[in-house]
Amino acid sequence: MGKEISEGADRSAAGVVPLLGAVALIGFILVATAQASNQVLARGVAGSVPPFALAFFRWSIVAIGLAPIALAEIRDGRVPLSKNIWPIVAAGFMGMFLCGGPVYVAGASTTAIHIALIMALSPITVLLVSAGLGIERIGPLQWLGTVLALAGALLIISGGHLEALTQQETASGDGLVVIAMLGWSGYTLLQTRAAPRASLLARISLFSGAGALFSLPLAITEMWSMPAQVFSMKALAAYLFAGIVPGLLAYAGFAWLGGRFGSVRTSLVLYLGPVASALLSFAILGEPPTPIHFVGGLLILGGVWASLRR
Repeated sequence: MGKEISEGADRSAAGVVPLLGAVALIGFILVATAQASNQVLARGVAGSVPPFALAFFRWSIVAIGLAPIALAEIRDGRVPLSKNIWPIVAAGFMGMFLCGGPVYVAGASTTAIHIALIMALSPITVLLVSAGLGIERIGPLQWLGTVLALAGALLIISGGHLEALTQQETASGDGLVVIAMLGWSGYTLLQTRAAPRASLLARISLFSGAGALFSLPLAITEMWSMPAQVFSMKALAAYLFAGIVPGLLAYAGFAWLGGRFGSVRTSLVLYLGPVASALLSFAILGEPPTPIHFVGGLLILGGVWASLRR
């Protein structure tokens, strides 16, 4: 009898493992797709929805939506604001302001695939900054990964023609995405050090609130100069989509994956992001990836993979 029970338990456990693997795979795909949808949105509404108004309303929705979690943790003493206000403000500026309006501005002159692949350089930048600060040691494999990723980025930005790097349109579009990527890298280094006892979603609420405030002056300028565009139904739909899909759903999904599968496994979402962006760009915007994107993307993702090895 005991043997039968043991065998039944073993069969049940064997059935749970594939199920967890399927749940993880579906979760990774959904979160990567939600994150990539913001890049497609940036391209899709460029020129019709003012960028900083879009950023302001997006981060306001995220901040308000997650506010109950943040307020509960503030009351519990897990977020002492007097000690964390400046790290929170800095994280909001780098992660939400620099990765908000500038990305939407860039969508007018660069593709969603370019945005995704340039943003994929963030782990390389984090590694280099960490090495420069003495936090991390870079080995030969990490240096190789850095060179591969940078080569892939230059290939994509230039389209295979180095002279394109000096053209105004290339510099204005992809250059803004590079600034956003650098901001996200700084945010990555800082966000765990701001209110470290707080949960991820509580911190996201506070960072989003700070990011919304930074975007507000430019959003007010847009409201004053182009009210018909800021307050249109198309803009309202874009605000709600940006706040909910690549906002609340993406961050909540990322937090769930991190709690369920650990931060190392959850970082695999980075590899799926450019793939999801390419597929969404082709399906929604009719912008298929080119051979340059495939080669550059492989160099970047291969470089990121190598840089994360030990």
